[in-house]
Amino acid sequence: MNIVVVSSEMAPFVKRGGLADVVGSLSKVLVRRGHTVSVFVPFYRVVDRSRYEFEESLPPVDVWVDGSSRIARFFHLDYEGVSVYFVDNPHYFDREEVYSTPEGDYPDNAQRFGFFSLAVVKVIASNTWNVDVVHCNDWETALVPVFLKRIYGKKMPVLLTIHNLAYQGIFPKDVLPRLGLPWDLFTVDMLEFYGNINLLKGGIVFSDVINTVSPTYSKEIQEPAYGFGLDGVLRSRRDDLYGILNGIDVEFWNPENDKSIYRKYSVDTLEGKAWNKLKLQEEVGLEVGDDIPLVGWISRLVDQKGLDLFAVIVDELLANRIGVVVLGSGEERYQNMMLDLSNRYEGKFAVKIGFDPVLANRIYAASDIFLMPSKFEPCGLGQMIALRYGSIPVVHKTGGLADTVVDYTESPSSGNGFVFEEYKASAFMDALRRALSLYGDKEAWEELVKRAMSLDFSWDKSAGMYEELYSKAKAKIS
Repeated sequence: MNIVVVSSEMAPFVKRGGLADVVGSLSKVLVRRGHTVSVFVPFYRVVDRSRYEFEESLPPVDVWVDGSSRIARFFHLDYEGVSVYFVDNPHYFDREEVYSTPEGDYPDNAQRFGFFSLAVVKVIASNTWNVDVVHCNDWETALVPVFLKRIYGKKMPVLLTIHNLAYQGIFPKDVLPRLGLPWDLFTVDMLEFYGNINLLKGGIVFSDVINTVSPTYSKEIQEPAYGFGLDGVLRSRRDDLYGILNGIDVEFWNPENDKSIYRKYSVDTLEGKAWNKLKLQEEVGLEVGDDIPLVGWISRLVDQKGLDLFAVIVDELLANRIGVVVLGSGEERYQNMMLDLSNRYEGKFAVKIGFDPVLANRIYAASDIFLMPSKFEPCGLGQMIALRYGSIPVVHKTGGLADTVVDYTESPSSGNGFVFEEYKASAFMDALRRALSLYGDKEAWEELVKRAMSLDFSWDKSAGMYEELYSKAKAKIS
């Protein structure tokens, strides 16, 4: 198939979350499976122009947005067989950040991503592209099917992947004409959403097939608790809604060849993992000892990720002989909480605010236990990466965490982590106690680590399922 992927992020060029990893990894696997894949992504300032050689390859197009016509230029790069097209317009993309600054989201994000989506549509709607399917991702590209089908009248198959329903692209209704869209789209069965417009809703309505990034999450978002106001719309499309678990790039996330960690290791050389723990303890200022359980956490510091539960149990957790290392950034109150803990529990609690890819890999490699107590988690990649590195996850039973982590206490012969079902601090602490108790049994713990490292979270199975969805989207309009 000739597949066009439209995304606001793609690793390794621009990454602010798991979306970038998914687009980068899945595209490469699809190419290896014999498809032609073209990815369109905005040409942000953060894309490293000195590292790659970009070539302007497509004719510029005029895009009418916000009352004026602006030029979109296209710069091409071949990335491991994937044709990547960077859509350039300095007014919209030559900015310090991708989506927002510490002061908040860019106020013209609707116009920015409307411009991007329309620029892509003007290219692929031409008869020279012979596109089999268009694969859109999240609200930033949800206008692609709206433009394609409503404005251009193209019967082009579209799959929309929802990576996180909490982010929907909700804007005041007066943005609609600024995007060149007619007012008759402002209805409850199209883009209208409680007096505003909802771009993701538009994508759900106009796409042929929709999927989320885990089977459990695809069911959760059809219920009010996780639907964020769109559960009714999603239930109306239930026959076209699927869940496909994300994979990880097992070539990149591999302790046997990871150049970022202190010492490479494998399931047969776990002494290398122990060395990583000792070195990380030393690097971040924790008490050094191979018998001290090390708990790692790499996360956005926001409510969704379980910070409210952690705030309740952290003092009880740190009453144990233990080390905790946290890497992440987010809400100021949680950043301050982490910094305060590092001051109060010197030698037991370490934190780095921000993101450091080298430190992230070292935390995965060094940790005995990895925390993901998320309130909701569409898929989650951290738990899969942690398992790959032999770091045992403690997770809340939700979304992709429920689909990938099996509780050891309930299933000792197949368990790969520790799961708590109720979203309560007491349940979280109980799961941690169970993990720490098993850690005391070195033989059982080593067996669990080896089992975790032997699991397969590669993209091949999921890529095959995406191929099936592409075929379903094509069948819908044939």
